[in-house]
Amino acid sequence: MEIVSRAKESSIVLALDFPFHNPTTRDELLTKALSTLKLVSPYVCSVKINHHLTLPLGLFEGVQELVDQIHESGCLAIMDCKINDIGATNQVISEYYYSAGFDALIANPFIGWEEGLKPIFETAQRLDRGVILLNYMSHKGSPEGYGQTIIDSQTGEKIPQYVYFAKKTLEWRADGAVVGATYPEKISEIYSILNEEIPIYSPGVGAQGGSAELAVKAGSRFLIVGREIVQSHNPASAASKLKTEANAPKV
Repeated sequence: MEIVSRAKESSIVLALDFPFHNPTTRDELLTKALSTLKLVSPYVCSVKINHHLTLPLGLFEGVQELVDQIHESGCLAIMDCKINDIGATNQVISEYYYSAGFDALIANPFIGWEEGLKPIFETAQRLDRGVILLNYMSHKGSPEGYGQTIIDSQTGEKIPQYVYFAKKTLEWRADGAVVGATYPEKISEIYSILNEEIPIYSPGVGAQGGSAELAVKAGSRFLIVGREIVQSHNPASAASKLKTEANAPKV
């Protein structure tokens, strides 16, 4: 990701998410996604796809076409599937997404390592792909799960759930950590744990109230932006503005 980011001089990850579309308008949705991608790709380094497109378009039909276009534009493709199942299922899920061309996928560390995340990491290593782990999401309910206090089974210490996840993200050598831009204080804390070894990806800029400037100052390396761009009357202009804000020197 760092190589692509430097080449494109951007740290913006486009979340190519659209509101619900009637299934009968599938071709219209694909056309809209391809058009938005073409407009915005000069200003972003990567594109994240969620169920917003995989459900109506199909993985090996419309979505794979989008992934091919993402790569042709010089960007990387991230699948935001938030994998959270048993290991055997996780391996099959990851195999399918990587086969469709995705460079990395997002997984949930709640499932643990043995018979959980381990098969995903093994598949990613075999195929030279990436795994990004959720540490603290961007929505208002995040503190109920990621912010709860737990007891570390290894040390007996009481720590926040997100601190435990950050430590595991470092231990398991993930390729990235997701921390919501709406919680810059959590970005800063997790950044200190990751020790600049693993980049932070921050969603929630714009529509959810997160600040690009504050997220970057707190330690975010990449900003994941969806509605602020895709629902703008001028997606290219919105993406260009965010790219400039993210590249502004930290003060």
